[in-house]
Amino acid sequence: MIDFQRLSDWMDGEGLGKGAPLEHRYLSGGTQNEIYELTRDDFRCVIRIPPPEAPANRDKGILREWQIISALDGTDVPHTEAIAVCEDASVLGRPFYLMGFVDGWSPMDDRNWPEPFKSDLEARNGLGYQLAEGIALLSKVDWKAKGLQDLGRPDGFHERQVDRWTSLFEKIKGRELEGIEVATEWLRNHKPLDFIPGIMHGDYQFANVMFENGAPARLSAIVDWEMGTVGDPKLDLAWMLEGWPKDTSAPEAATSSYVNLQGMPSMEQLAGHYSEISGRQVDDLDYYRILAKWKLAIILEQGFQRAGDNEKLLAFGPIVAQSMIAAAELAETTEYKS
Repeated sequence: MIDFQRLSDWMDGEGLGKGAPLEHRYLSGGTQNEIYELTRDDFRCVIRIPPPEAPANRDKGILREWQIISALDGTDVPHTEAIAVCEDASVLGRPFYLMGFVDGWSPMDDRNWPEPFKSDLEARNGLGYQLAEGIALLSKVDWKAKGLQDLGRPDGFHERQVDRWTSLFEKIKGRELEGIEVATEWLRNHKPLDFIPGIMHGDYQFANVMFENGAPARLSAIVDWEMGTVGDPKLDLAWMLEGWPKDTSAPEAATSSYVNLQGMPSMEQLAGHYSEISGRQVDDLDYYRILAKWKLAIILEQGFQRAGDNEKLLAFGPIVAQSMIAAAELAETTEYKS
């Protein structure tokens, strides 16, 4: 639990709503971060802080998040305002930062679209385009001019992907995964048509964005930057499209994801919109889709192998198998040639 009196004293020193009583409201929390809404008179913000039991490397992670959102200030990327950061763990026990409060809604609020997006499929269609537009705008940010040279290692990014995740799989391996050899070999023998480094979110999907209230659909902020780095932004696009239904008009599209995707733009339409906004070609999208499916399978397998009796992690088992098989099948059928 945060010591809100100490936080209030620190905010006084920063001139943030100085002197007024500090009110707080719990928003969410987990192993990565705890999030509270803070209010002092007319000053309103949100604190993100690792919980006491989080591993030590989460301290560096929270400061990386701050580095990214502060770099986005002054850009047209929808993001939360960077207000203040505290690197001194003696204040609250962990480093933390304050960001602007977003008066909007998250697709994860109740895993259902609010009106009019719940009943109006044309309005819902705009949510998909806005989702793709968010990372298209992100890909255009001049990361060097924003001082993010130390955020990632773009040189050799794709060469490291296969070695890094194959190594992880060997460490956690507890079963054979059908298709892993096919997909791995394909990735070793192919590469993107081009590689233009840029800021990438690392886990881009509906779960990690917020929208403005009301229609038409307007993205208000990309959130949760735990996986943010400088790498290949087109991997964000493929990650966003992972599990996207082939036919978004079909009834099955309503249950193919954790949110109802019926009425959404097609994968081709979203890729085209991304390309138009970002200025990047997407002719090599299949490469990124295979990489995303393969990588997702290995990431989720790590959770499955340590699941024990955790039902949530055990549920990853069949998802891992499906994702790896899908990666192999796409590798065997794609006409993409690098």
